[in-house]
Amino acid sequence: MDAPRPQAFRFPDSAEPTRPILWVRDRILTVAEFMHDVERMAAALPSGTHLVNICESRLGFLVAYSAALARGHTNLMPPSRAPQALEEAQASFGGSYRCDDDCVARALAPRSVPPPAGASLRVPGEHIAQIAFTSGSTGLPRAHMKRWDQLMGSTRFNAARIRECLAPRYGAARPWIVATVPAQHMYGTEMSVLLPLAADMAVHSGRPLFPAEVGAALADVPAPRVLVTTPVHLRALVESGLRYPEIGVVISATAPLDRALAQAVERALATTVLEMFGSTETCVIAARLTAREEHWTLYPGVTLTPGPECAAVDAPWFATPTTLSDVVELVPPDRFLVRGRNIDMVEVAGKRASLADLTRRLLGIPGVKDAVAFQPDADEAPVRRVAALVVAPGLSLETITTQLSRSVDPVFMPRPLVLVPALPRNELGKVSREALLRLATPHLDPTP
Repeated sequence: MDAPRPQAFRFPDSAEPTRPILWVRDRILTVAEFMHDVERMAAALPSGTHLVNICESRLGFLVAYSAALARGHTNLMPPSRAPQALEEAQASFGGSYRCDDDCVARALAPRSVPPPAGASLRVPGEHIAQIAFTSGSTGLPRAHMKRWDQLMGSTRFNAARIRECLAPRYGAARPWIVATVPAQHMYGTEMSVLLPLAADMAVHSGRPLFPAEVGAALADVPAPRVLVTTPVHLRALVESGLRYPEIGVVISATAPLDRALAQAVERALATTVLEMFGSTETCVIAARLTAREEHWTLYPGVTLTPGPECAAVDAPWFATPTTLSDVVELVPPDRFLVRGRNIDMVEVAGKRASLADLTRRLLGIPGVKDAVAFQPDADEAPVRRVAALVVAPGLSLETITTQLSRSVDPVFMPRPLVLVPALPRNELGKVSREALLRLATPHLDPTP
């Protein structure tokens, strides 16, 4: 498959006015209805240049996101909806304004009869469609510009991989997406916003969190169903013991997915698990069938150049090459292994290990429900150590330590290893270093 060339794109990709694009409150929203809402929303936007999209509902997010593009504006995507994060995201961009679900509701009320023809909007390939933020080493947000042709570059291959997984059972049937992740995060944008806009897929407007809610959302939409989620959610789905509607493919990202969990998901849900590899800086650049593949396969046209502490990555749709914080091993021509992240690698007594691998080994202990290994010491500390927080109802510290010692070098055994009732994960299943330290600090020996 050839890499796409920069050009102007029309969205939604299908001009068919009756094509479904969203499931909203027990009904299907067609392209014609959606585009009519986008036109009305675009007319209601202020004269600024950057829209901060803080809509909770996927319908509101999609309408506001598309309306901003229709006006030639750029979508600002803060790392969270916390007031400080919003202020920091807007600080460097004059003419920015916020849009929430109430703004969308006001613009769309009262509803009128949509036009019979399927309206379409054209977005120049070079337009900065989105600015996503990540936290830098200083804690201040770092802005990453996304041109429309860059977003379409990875979207084309995301759609191809999903359809490749669905084809044996469903042929060319239109996929329906149910996502547990928020649209504001880059992963959520790629899988639940760009795919329905530009890849002839449709999406459920909700964001279910608990297993029963996920089951209900899946039951709302027809097959083939695509569940976009995270390893934390997948573990909860498997452990719930609930029966779910038929799922064609499960997409996972935001954290490494353990092979054992991927295999358990495929058995429990009778599905295929497709794990995506990417970052805010790059979008998705590779994928793998984790239940049976260790290697990642790069998307066509993507090049990866390993280094001792990071990797350089480039693609025809990138504006410039970028750097990944991953330590990778290239397997020519288009596959690679991830050995860890440079911020994830820990060195103690001249030996190196990966915190992600230590976490994986903790999660592999029977009875452990959740866990995370991390370094509590500052980077400049003369001696580095490993700590871990573990959720394991019914297990003792002695049992966990004994099990872990069978596969981990003594210098990397977590000290302390703290049992907690739950990890303070955010809506993407991630845990901040600050939250980890709050739980671990009372147990830390001041003399490592």
